[in-house]
Amino acid sequence: MKQLVIGTLAHVDAGKTTLNESLLYTGGAIRKLGRVDHQDSFLDYDTQERSRGITIYMKQARFEYHDCSFTMIDTPGHVDFSTEMERTLRVLDYAILVISGSEGVQAHTLTIWNLLKHYNIPVFLFINKMDITHKTKEELMNDIQKQLHSNCIDFTNSDYEEAVALCDENLLNEYLNTNALQLDSVSELIFNRKVFPCFFGSALKLDGIDDLLTGLATFSKEKKYPDEFGAIVYKISKDEKGNRLTHVKITGGSIAVKSILDNGEKIDQIRVYSGTKFDAVNEATAGMICCFKGLEKTQLNDVFGNEKEVSTPMISSYMSYRIHILDKVDNIKGYQMLKELQDEDPQLRISYSQANDEIRIQLMGDVQYEVLQKLILERYKLNVAFDFGKIAYKETIAEKVEGVGHYEPLRHYAEVHILLEPLPIGSGIEVISKCHTDTLTKNYQNQVLSLLDGKEHLGVLTGSPITDIRLTLVSGKAHDKHTEGGDFLQATYRAVRHGLKSTTSILLEPFYEFKIIISPEYISRVTYDLETMHGSFTVNDLDDLVCITGSAPVRFMQGYQTTLASLTRGSGKFTCHFKDYEPCIESEKVIEEINYDSETDIENPTGSVFCKQGAGFYVPWNEVTSYMHLPPYLTKPKAIEPIKPATNRYHVSDEELQKVIERTFGPVKTRLYHEYKRSDDSSSVSIKDVLMPCLLVDGYNIIHSWPALKELASTDLYNARIQLIDYMNNYQGFKNNLLILVFDAYKVKENPGKISKINNIYVVYTKESETADTYIERVTHDLSKKYNITVATSDGMEQLIILGNGANRISARELILDYEKLMEGFRKDYDPELTKSFNMALEDIRKQND
Repeated sequence: MKQLVIGTLAHVDAGKTTLNESLLYTGGAIRKLGRVDHQDSFLDYDTQERSRGITIYMKQARFEYHDCSFTMIDTPGHVDFSTEMERTLRVLDYAILVISGSEGVQAHTLTIWNLLKHYNIPVFLFINKMDITHKTKEELMNDIQKQLHSNCIDFTNSDYEEAVALCDENLLNEYLNTNALQLDSVSELIFNRKVFPCFFGSALKLDGIDDLLTGLATFSKEKKYPDEFGAIVYKISKDEKGNRLTHVKITGGSIAVKSILDNGEKIDQIRVYSGTKFDAVNEATAGMICCFKGLEKTQLNDVFGNEKEVSTPMISSYMSYRIHILDKVDNIKGYQMLKELQDEDPQLRISYSQANDEIRIQLMGDVQYEVLQKLILERYKLNVAFDFGKIAYKETIAEKVEGVGHYEPLRHYAEVHILLEPLPIGSGIEVISKCHTDTLTKNYQNQVLSLLDGKEHLGVLTGSPITDIRLTLVSGKAHDKHTEGGDFLQATYRAVRHGLKSTTSILLEPFYEFKIIISPEYISRVTYDLETMHGSFTVNDLDDLVCITGSAPVRFMQGYQTTLASLTRGSGKFTCHFKDYEPCIESEKVIEEINYDSETDIENPTGSVFCKQGAGFYVPWNEVTSYMHLPPYLTKPKAIEPIKPATNRYHVSDEELQKVIERTFGPVKTRLYHEYKRSDDSSSVSIKDVLMPCLLVDGYNIIHSWPALKELASTDLYNARIQLIDYMNNYQGFKNNLLILVFDAYKVKENPGKISKINNIYVVYTKESETADTYIERVTHDLSKKYNITVATSDGMEQLIILGNGANRISARELILDYEKLMEGFRKDYDPELTKSFNMALEDIRKQND
């Protein structure tokens, strides 16, 4: 019988728990269908899960269908418990991604999809709630193929084979030759994530469940495992009696009760769970999900036997809270009790600061905060409260650097050289070795690598954890007599800190990915808010509404859902989820507020300890390389002499130029203020008459309204822009105003935006996800108190917004006519002979200088 481990995953309220009930009922594992609203579902048996109606903890159940034995793992759907969901992915053979037919692909659905891609897990999709949706299968499939993958195929259609064949060239040839596809060929494509089968139905009504299970049984492949024993730890929990359980997947060979693991511990019992009940077995074989009882040292992500080390999790909590113990228990004792929770979820990052006498914890959101509060009360009989969450920052580096750590008090010795290199966003920490065993023995190398991988290293800007860095052991040295067990610990940690101090560090902060759906009348205010929050976004039409998608820092966007609801009187729709860590906005201000001093952090020293005349002495980080015993791994490049700019052969002073102008055009007359004639004798003067004029020009709007430029742009947009820039420089010369020419560059990926001064005008290329309209609206608002603003555009919506902001408007046609009228007058007044005389006089001066 084929054995498969499957996991069900979904955005919250997509009907995942109801689907689990239907799968177990159809597979004969349960006799009665439970319901979330009745608080009697088979796998959501925790009291908090039933009261809240959501899955909080991952749990497993077993059932059989046709020739398959399924171990199904139920995962949390709420975004606050995403770290629990991610840990499950490491042990899955296949995933069932549940999508609500009423909502389609949602924000958290995309997060799950990206995680499944990262862990390379084949996916079956079940589109649920088809009995209550107003969308057709075709509309839903278009949405899924557009947002997830074009190879998502509706397997409920009779012609699905043709669609599958089009996903692979070899399979297409097979289909054209035989007009059919072999099951093994289709299964191979699904297993390799080249095809994603889709099934439709209603889990509540058992509609489509048989089709889904038949598809899983028919188009799945059983994994092949090695003969050597291997296992991975994916969960730590306690049973109702308080026994510690280590949940594992066997990834090779087999293991029996009373066996001794790599860490020296013995397995007392092997349990195979289904819901709250379990069977005790004597042996666990490859592919099984089971629990080991009797292990006290195991941790999440531990591996045994031939299993490879687990990669760094993609999702992490981004809010830090301080825990207040309300009972008469001191913080140190409370910390020792609560630290046990970190065994079950390392992402909680529970820590104790002796300097501040405070316990801190990192959480994903308010729901996790409330669940944890009740759990602590039930398990430890402690009443706790949390203060308002603070942003959990991270740090990375801008360029590679070599860090040196030396630890040599009397009768101790160790020196370590670590190469720190920046990695792409989201990479986490990588640890490798390039050190030769002739330099440092394998035993010491393994010790250093274990130390690098086992500690959360803190940055030097704010004391936040570092990320997106590769730590490479490149060199090291031990002493035959004096090196003790803890010497390399000191040297390794000091090497990392020295490297961080010796390069440029970058502060990172968490970003939300958001989606806002509003009526067009609110677009100006919302886009202004998003700009203020330093968000990047795109605006798309959605029938009679507007859909804005993008990202923004968590600390600026917190609470915006309430603001939007107030602004739109409840009609606006706002969803967001954690995206990733990106460079911090206004990082200098944040660093100043946190006020962290790396030199006074005695638990994380940046310098090293050397020995002289039988006594150890401390060397600060900036002097370590002068004392180190091993040669540097990185050699400093030779300094390059700067190229001196070429000097001009001649120089014309302002005085000489003035003489030429006077000789050609006559003396320049200076008029005093009172000599100017007032155009209006009225005693009242408008504020706009006093303010300096400013003209904002929507570049592409003008180009496509100017016949000559429009024709040029059809074949050469670049030169059309250059031509418009020349025209606007001429126009500014006539008008003598502040002129800002704005071009859209919002579709250019990773474009930071650019502002240049070309002759007398400013030319702006907007940043990615920012349109010219958005930029002009923002600048109109920001400069309205300093300038009398006029905007040149023929965009009707933009003109209304401009008028609403108190600015003037001029259409593209009016601007073009005004420019041509001014140029016509200039051509009439232009005297070529006068200009020729001026150029000849200037040339005479140049010859004299030569």
